[in-house]
Amino acid sequence: MNEIDIKKLFDYIDGLRGEVIDLMKAIVPIKALGPSNGGQGEAEKAEFLKSYLQTLGIQEIREYPASDPRVPGGMRPNIVARVPGNSDRTVWILGHLDVVPEGDLSKWETNPFEAVVKDNKIYGRGTEDNNHAIVTSCLVAKALIDLNIKPEFNLGLVMVADEETGSKYGLQHLLETYPGLFKEDDLIIVPDAGESDSSMIEVAEKSILWVKFKTIGKQTHASMPERGINAFKAASHLVIALEELEKIYPASDPLFDPPSSTFEPTRKEANVPNINTIPGDDVFYLDCRVLPEYDLEDVLKSIRRISGKIEREFNVKIEISTEQYEQAAPATDADSPVVKALKTAIKTVYGVDAQPKGIGGGTVASFFRRNGLPAAVWSTIDDMAHEPNEYDVLDNILNDTKVFAHICLQKL
Repeated sequence: MNEIDIKKLFDYIDGLRGEVIDLMKAIVPIKALGPSNGGQGEAEKAEFLKSYLQTLGIQEIREYPASDPRVPGGMRPNIVARVPGNSDRTVWILGHLDVVPEGDLSKWETNPFEAVVKDNKIYGRGTEDNNHAIVTSCLVAKALIDLNIKPEFNLGLVMVADEETGSKYGLQHLLETYPGLFKEDDLIIVPDAGESDSSMIEVAEKSILWVKFKTIGKQTHASMPERGINAFKAASHLVIALEELEKIYPASDPLFDPPSSTFEPTRKEANVPNINTIPGDDVFYLDCRVLPEYDLEDVLKSIRRISGKIEREFNVKIEISTEQYEQAAPATDADSPVVKALKTAIKTVYGVDAQPKGIGGGTVASFFRRNGLPAAVWSTIDDMAHEPNEYDVLDNILNDTKVFAHICLQKL
């Protein structure tokens, strides 16, 4: 690695704060909401970014749209751009174009669809999730091109649709329709999770199982409970009974935080509107984050067995359905080239010994991993995704850009 190039590159990136702000101010106001979130899709944002990439001097920019009749024009955009290097291997940085709705406006201190700079932070919906990835990848390309530095690896920028609602029209579309686009020896980075101290490189995810329980009894007046069957009472006992899952699946893996599987009751739907009626139906949900060593089918069998006991004890019927079912993808090897390259670059830029970890949440890296493509998830963020007053730290954007640029210049 040429140390002169690295210093020149880092100094140049330090001077791009204004570029970051201008780019954020341009893309945050574009409401890139998917149709499942009540929006018109990501086309406007994609068109702006395609033009922006062209102004940077990137010669190879390709579009891989996915058909979706729910949006104007009937297509969801996916952009792939590449800056050539000295190798046939590519460092890919993947960001997603779509954002989530703003939620309760009363909880925002600024307009969610306006980029507002305050105290080294830039506020607005999507600033962290996932404009952080889009902006950092663009800045790496700008720095390499402006300084006429040819990297050791190609730099690949991927900007996909539909990450927030399943990725059917985004990364899944790319992997299924264009299987040769990414190669096994490429270095694939997804800046869509991380820690504020830069220390976590996500290499594994737990399985995700969301279960809906509908308990069916018999509605009656609360003063005469013997005439009915209290679905809410039975469901409440079921919530407690499901704690047995922690004993059935007790394994612990220090790669993950928390290290064990979790089984948490979450959403509760309204049953009857008045106090003096015993509900005949009751609905609640269980969020399960399960260590990869366990088969979700076995977990569902255990859930059905526990529910069967409650059915017999309370004379109710319990309907069980899955809202999300995702068996964990194979983990990325902690000694893989992408993890090693990230660790080296993070140490250089931040002075931090980053460690490979597993998480309970899900990212699009799982789609890469299921296709035999080792991917690592890393960024320096304060975990503001989906929250009111979402922000991204300007210094983190610039320093993460340095990390990605450093990787492009490494010789592996």
